[in-house]
Amino acid sequence: MGTFDDILGHGESLVKNEDALDFEFIPKILPHREKEQRYLATCIKPLFMERTGRNLLIHGPPGIGKTVATKHVLKELEDKTDDIHVIYLNCWQKNTSYKIVVEICDQLGFKFSQNKNTDELFKVIAQIVNKKAAVFAFDEIDKVEDLDFLYRLLENIYKKTIFLITNYKSWLDDLDERIRSRLTLELVEFKPYNALEVKAILKDRLKYAFVPGVWEDDALELAANKSAEIKDVRSGLFILKESAFQAELTASRKIQRGDVEKAISKLDNFTIKNSEDLEEEMQFIYGLVKENSGKKIGDLFEIYQQNEGKSSYKTFQRKIEKLSENKFISTKKQTGAGGNTTIVEKKLTDF
Repeated sequence: MGTFDDILGHGESLVKNEDALDFEFIPKILPHREKEQRYLATCIKPLFMERTGRNLLIHGPPGIGKTVATKHVLKELEDKTDDIHVIYLNCWQKNTSYKIVVEICDQLGFKFSQNKNTDELFKVIAQIVNKKAAVFAFDEIDKVEDLDFLYRLLENIYKKTIFLITNYKSWLDDLDERIRSRLTLELVEFKPYNALEVKAILKDRLKYAFVPGVWEDDALELAANKSAEIKDVRSGLFILKESAFQAELTASRKIQRGDVEKAISKLDNFTIKNSEDLEEEMQFIYGLVKENSGKKIGDLFEIYQQNEGKSSYKTFQRKIEKLSENKFISTKKQTGAGGNTTIVEKKLTDF
């Protein structure tokens, strides 16, 4: 073997499909969520018989397949029939009724939403959808600022199934009674993957993402073990992607244990989303955390109030939890003489 045989040439890569390492990638077969997918399909099935379907609140911790499983079912539905409209949107940025109805119009093929108000656009949606049936999936429903769009869907769309996806089952507690009574939501809980399932999911993803044979066995084992420890598939995908990047920095033809160790060391800097995508109030709180890292959550809330923050302490806590779940900040429980508290810290590196 020559000196340069193990070095990547110009234009070569260890990765054959980088999209397969993205959180939103939908594999042909989604392992370990078969039961949940069957149930989602059962709730849609009445639409095929020209009856309204069942509505679901899909909940569970982040990074355990709620979004991917839902998208998998919706894609199968689109492949099966043209008689049911499929609408999926994420409420992270589409967080008002107006933004949501504009997006729904766009997905339905109506491109003339400019200069039309919410009422006018909703009439367009009803005219199009009521000729058939529809499944509406609203991901991160807890991000919406108002629920007028949901009330309108319930009142004006005849044959439909509505999926609401959230990390927080408690979101239902604050739901307006007039909407709750009309939704008659059934709850579907996605429970965390166990260690063996996390490993299987990541190993399955390898065949989509990487050139065969580029992973050393001990490197892959370390990546899988760390991912299983975290129990968040998104973090596991980050490890796979970052390990490949570290190997390519040295033009290596193999991903080795040292590459994985470097990737793991960068987990503290990993964020699920871009901070620019945060809504204004969340950006405000995120900025306060960066300026006051290491403080107790109660002390941080006082600083928030001193800076004219308007949310209640309970709402402030939820926003801190959301920032932590999306890896913008970190939180840790601390026990002291005064009882338990939460310490809130910024990430080591701000992207």
